[in-house]
Amino acid sequence: MMLNKVCYGLLALSLCASFGFLHPFLGWFLLVNIVTFLIYGADKLAARRSWQRVPERTLLVFGLVGGWPGGLVAQHLFRHKTQKQPFRKWFLASVVVNVMVLVGGGYWIGYLNV
Repeated sequence: MMLNKVCYGLLALSLCASFGFLHPFLGWFLLVNIVTFLIYGADKLAARRSWQRVPERTLLVFGLVGGWPGGLVAQHLFRHKTQKQPFRKWFLASVVVNVMVLVGGGYWIGYLNV
């Protein structure tokens, strides 16, 4: 599936580009959210025009690697993937896992010492 390869290519490109930022983690977070937002928008357009769609698994992976805020904004702005219950359940699970990893990593690195 060519579209899926393009999506993951954009993800890899975002990772490489994030190292050009002063703070690579923040660069990654910014870029992956922009790309996720754009992919949701492209998938909504594809759904309306009966074109090839982005697989749900790909959308979930993008959310899991940090793009969930962009995905959440895109879901509400484009009204896309808001009614499909299995997807919503897995998307929420990816958000919870992502936040847990971020908080756990913050404690481990020492940013969140209380």
